[in-house]
Amino acid sequence: MNFIQTRGNTEGFEEEVPFSHAILNPSASFGGLYVPKTLPKIDSAFIEENKDITYRDLARKILNMFEIDIDQKVIDEALSLYEKFDDSVDTAPVVKIEDDLFVNELYHGPTRAFKDMALQPFGYILSNLAQKIDKKYLILAATSGDTGPATLESFANKANIQVACLYPQGGTSDVQRLQMVTEDAPNLKVIGIKGNFDDAQSALKSLLASDTFKAKLQENHISLSAANSVNFGRIIFQIIYHIKSYFSLLSQGEIALGEKIYITVPSGNFGNALGAYYAKKMGIPIEKILITSNANNVLADLVNKGEYDIRERKLILTNSPAMDILKSSNVERVLFDKFGAARTKEMMDDLQKNNYYHLSKEELNLLQEDFAAIDTDDSYGLSVIKKYAQKGYVMDPHTATCLKAYEELKNKDLKMVICSTAEWTKFAPTMLMALEENDEKKSDLEALTKISKTLNIPITPSVNALFEKDIIHDKVVEKDAIESEILDFIQA
Repeated sequence: MNFIQTRGNTEGFEEEVPFSHAILNPSASFGGLYVPKTLPKIDSAFIEENKDITYRDLARKILNMFEIDIDQKVIDEALSLYEKFDDSVDTAPVVKIEDDLFVNELYHGPTRAFKDMALQPFGYILSNLAQKIDKKYLILAATSGDTGPATLESFANKANIQVACLYPQGGTSDVQRLQMVTEDAPNLKVIGIKGNFDDAQSALKSLLASDTFKAKLQENHISLSAANSVNFGRIIFQIIYHIKSYFSLLSQGEIALGEKIYITVPSGNFGNALGAYYAKKMGIPIEKILITSNANNVLADLVNKGEYDIRERKLILTNSPAMDILKSSNVERVLFDKFGAARTKEMMDDLQKNNYYHLSKEELNLLQEDFAAIDTDDSYGLSVIKKYAQKGYVMDPHTATCLKAYEELKNKDLKMVICSTAEWTKFAPTMLMALEENDEKKSDLEALTKISKTLNIPITPSVNALFEKDIIHDKVVEKDAIESEILDFIQA
């Protein structure tokens, strides 16, 4: 299967490229993204035949359906990394919390966030490709809290790979920050920036598209790639767990074959929602993908009003920091699928120049065929955390936003699966505020200890160990110093 570009084609770019090229070189024409030219189809016979399949075996079948140009041995070795998860068979368990509501727990990997589901195998495949063609690669990652730890964990000590990871100072939880700044592999560099996640992501995209930066890397015989979900190597793995969630409900006897479900995603950069959209297009019976936003409700406005407007917006720091994003990269891939390359380029150019674009009434209707959206505030999330903790289920602040969609967007009598994107341990101070119903924010370690005792639940050992580790990466820089900091790293 070949990949094409969301904004059309320009000189110097092939019209179609294989998967290996798209993940090694994720920046496409005019600053666009790569997408599959076609999607494989899943029919009811495939669903029935594989409803009891293990996660790893399903992943292998889906990757083979995409006909990616990766050796089967490499795919199998990459998927074997799911053995590092809590349960290598039921890698992403689907847990019932209401008669018609289920949680797809995507956080059972090494860094306790859903990004491990994609980045564990993706990192192995990308490193293997780099070794196969005997090239050295610099992998850039910008994080709002979870991509960074998962990327660093995936690429630590990998041959032919160096990683530069950007995170917003003060924009992550302490646990997320510690997961990054205590990494001690020599091929990793973690850089705090004075700014927010949008600043980090904009810097990443600028470097990916910068001919002068690439030229400086070439002087050191290094090529450039990325680990954010701008890279389709991430997205292809995010499709799989949405497919598996449907199979799990079928296997559990909660739905009949062909019965539709809702999938609800707490969304920031839209990669998780995009994975669900592709799963729907491939043939999984999904009624709609429901998007929940926090106070940074640009995605809800797009889906509900047809406007992407950040002209007067300031990023708001919330209790769900991984969703504190104003420029959501993967919306572009949905726009391309709905409206084509020319219209997508027009809208992306408008966003770049004017911080604004809008959909026509007809375009909005097309978007709303597959998506609905709602936004929440911090107080709502805190109340949901407490409510379900009292009922015996502990969910993090991002997952808690999904209950708003369950309460207000579910207009058909169908089962709903919500995506739980992180373990509670990554946001313990917020969790404790919810349980105690006050706004006194304790340290992560104090909050972890108190919650563990109060709810009689264990602290994940790898999280507990973070507080005893040495800080390896303590550099925090202004945005205009990012490039020189990375160049110093690769030349060291």
